[in-house]
Parts: sequence; C-alpha cells; structure tokens
Amino acid sequence: MDLLIHDLKVPLAVIEAGLMGIMNRQEKYGPITERQEKVFMRALRNTKVLKALVNDALELGKSREGVVNASRFKLSHLIEQALEELFDLTDSSAFEEIRRCTGLAQFRRVLESKGVFLSVDEDLWCGEIYQDHAKLKQILRNLLSNALKYRKSTVELNIERTEDSIIFSVKDDGEGIPSAFHKKIFECYFQMDPEDRSSCSVRGHGLGLAGVMVLVEDLGGQLELDSDEGAGTRFVVRLPLKDEIQG
Repeated sequence: MDLLIHDLKVPLAVIEAGLMGIMNRQEKYGPITERQEKVFMRALRNTKVLKALVNDALELGKSREGVVNASRFKLSHLIEQALEELFDLTDSSAFEEIRRCTGLAQFRRVLESKGVFLSVDEDLWCGEIYQDHAKLKQILRNLLSNALKYRKSTVELNIERTEDSIIFSVKDDGEGIPSAFHKKIFECYFQMDPEDRSSCSVRGHGLGLAGVMVLVEDLGGQLELDSDEGAGTRFVVRLPLKDEIQG
C-alpha cells in the first residue's frame, strides 16, 4: 500500500503541471474560454487535494514505522506554510494574500479578514524550534482544516512555549462536540455530521483526527479535546521540544 501511495505522486505532478501549462501558456496551447478556465481550476484544486492526501498518508506511514526527521526551523515558516497549503486548497485569494505577507502584523491582519485569529508572542514567532517539521505541519493543517469546516464564523490559533514544550491550541466557535462522542471522533473514518450533531458519517477523504492522534503520540506529545454541545471545540497539542544533540 505504501508503494502504491508513493507511486501516485508522479502522475499527480504531471496532471498538475499539464493543467497549469494549459492555463498559463495560452500562446502555446491556444486560448481558453472563461467556462473552460473554471473547469480547469476545479480540476487543479482537486489535484492539489489529492497531493495533500498522498503526502499526509506517506507521512503517517513513516510515523507508524517510528521514522522521525527532526530539524531546526523557524516557527513562523511552519505556520505560514501550514496555512498556505490549507488555503491553497480552499481559497486561492487568501493563499495569494498570505504568500505576500512580510511580517507578523500583516500576517495577522490577513488571517483576521478570513476569520482566523492568531495569538503568538513576537519572540516565539521569530524564534526556532527543533522538531519534525513535516509531521507538525500536517498536525496543524488537519486541526485548522477541521476548525474551519465546523466554525460558525471564527477560528483561534494560540501558540505558547514552555521550557521544554510547545503548545498549539486550535479553537472554533461551532456547535461543539457532545461528550458522548469525545472518544469516537479519534477513531478512523468517524466524522460528526454538521447537519445533525447526534449522528456520524464516513469521511469522504482525509486522515482526520485519527491521523492527527497517531502523529502527536509518535512525536511524544499529547492531544486534548475541550468541547461540549453548543460551546465550540478546542484541540490542544502539547509537544516536547527535541534535544538537537540527542535527536
């Protein structure tokens, strides 16, 4: 299965490159109509969704095999990349605005215009941490995607650091999760139905919270849920900061 997932990367890249070429090199391939462009854009978005799922599946497979690739990186780069990837799949205009940001203040303003509120200390934002960049980015992207899906209007991302840990909190102002489902939502393929909070449905795609839990635990961290019906949902990730010498 892992080999099959890995082999999907090349054809997806070819499809994406072909679609981009048709849209951006009309002098070579000929003009396209507005209706054709909409079809191509929809196909391109879905190609990016598939690429993200393939990459997530590969990273989850590495995690289950105990593979951790720790490195030193700026926290700001991690958050920017996670949100760029997320909005690239859902909101192309927000994606472009985020890419043009040059500092924390501007980054916050763009996010707030999209209903996402970021709370982080300037020194922490500009500082570096030592962890598995790919897995941490996947954790954040999945939690933020989930929050955006179930929010009424806002999502809050709070980041703090202690002496030996980093803490990410993702909160939405949605309908919340009844306590009876607090364990169920971490099971594979379980999904709260946004139209009927008393039932569940099979996920159409995505690794979801089950995948997030695997990644967090394999990084030596903890994932906590704080929610109740009608009170929104908050997920808190606590991860130990790795020792760069010991790995």
